[in-house]
Amino acid sequence: MRFFYTILLFILSNIFYGQDTTYARLIIKKLCSKELLGRGYANNGVNKAASFISKELKTIGVCKFGKSYAQNYEFPVNTFPGNMSVLLDGKTIVAGRHYLIEPSAKSLKMKFQLIKTDSITYQAKVGETVFPLIVKLKKKLTYSVASNLSNNTVIELLKDSFPNDLKTINVNFENKFIQHFKSQNLIGYIKGFQHPDSFIVYTAHYDHLGAMGKDTYFPGANDNASGVSVLLNLARYYQKNPSKYSVVFIFFSGEEAGLLGSKYFSEHPIFPLSKIKFLTNLDLLGTGDDGIMVVNATVFKDQFQKLNQINLNKNYVKQIKQRGKAANSDHYWFTEKGVPSFFIYTMGGIQVYHDIYDLEQTLPLTKYLEVCKLLIDFNDKL
Repeated sequence: MRFFYTILLFILSNIFYGQDTTYARLIIKKLCSKELLGRGYANNGVNKAASFISKELKTIGVCKFGKSYAQNYEFPVNTFPGNMSVLLDGKTIVAGRHYLIEPSAKSLKMKFQLIKTDSITYQAKVGETVFPLIVKLKKKLTYSVASNLSNNTVIELLKDSFPNDLKTINVNFENKFIQHFKSQNLIGYIKGFQHPDSFIVYTAHYDHLGAMGKDTYFPGANDNASGVSVLLNLARYYQKNPSKYSVVFIFFSGEEAGLLGSKYFSEHPIFPLSKIKFLTNLDLLGTGDDGIMVVNATVFKDQFQKLNQINLNKNYVKQIKQRGKAANSDHYWFTEKGVPSFFIYTMGGIQVYHDIYDLEQTLPLTKYLEVCKLLIDFNDKL
């Protein structure tokens, strides 16, 4: 009988909070689909993701600050939408799995000799001429986004895949530099019933690394389809259970290109930043085996104490660790403007990051519901 009541309380708790890993999985699967190509800048993947999120906000019933959820802006970015092939010693290798092209590289189609200069580095040559191409062996392949072009080319190889010395490399890849890529932040809110002009803000970036060639893309399930799904789940909750403060949801683009969307919003806010009671930025929310980390915990000590006390009382996650100020995600520009802010991410579990293996199918969502509940309880304590 006791077991029956425990199960019943668990079910009622989930009904009350309204959080749903089934819905989360649907969101994450869509955001990681080949259709959206890693939510990057080749073939407009990031704006296709924005369209999908906007439709979800409308379906949920999230209010707009104006006529649209979108805040438009632009920035320069380098992309690789075309050919992408590399042969080492005559054998074709696979982008993302075996190699990465440095993201600021220009188009290149040529065969080179490789001269080993140290245990992990090769210099490219054509005859006796040194060419500005370097090949480096890496323990892990980690990709990024570039907003500039380089005259030098770096190709990274997964070290464990190439135990023998290399002799030749044949590369063929095409870049497209977009000087004015048009992107958008998405902003909506659920009106508060007591203090509608004061805001609790949740943020998450929805962009990721995009594609490298026609066949390789970076899905970005944990980073940060997971955070986007949390925001949408919280929107569903607050639509049914309004807070005394208005709750704002901001989905940033341009995070992987240098926190560009959040920087733009902080400099062009659509409501006064002074009206923000607290902002929580969410990224990498798909695990939680070892608890969560809170950036800015040592800056906003009172708020961290509230958050930690809730967890001690309800045992949502194993532990809440604290860090100081860091410019490592979209909260940063708000902290610089004097807005009290946390950046929260989950710890433990899968270790994939900025690679082709950050997949929806293997994302465990270990403490997904518990983190959602912790955030809701923290809002209530504010």
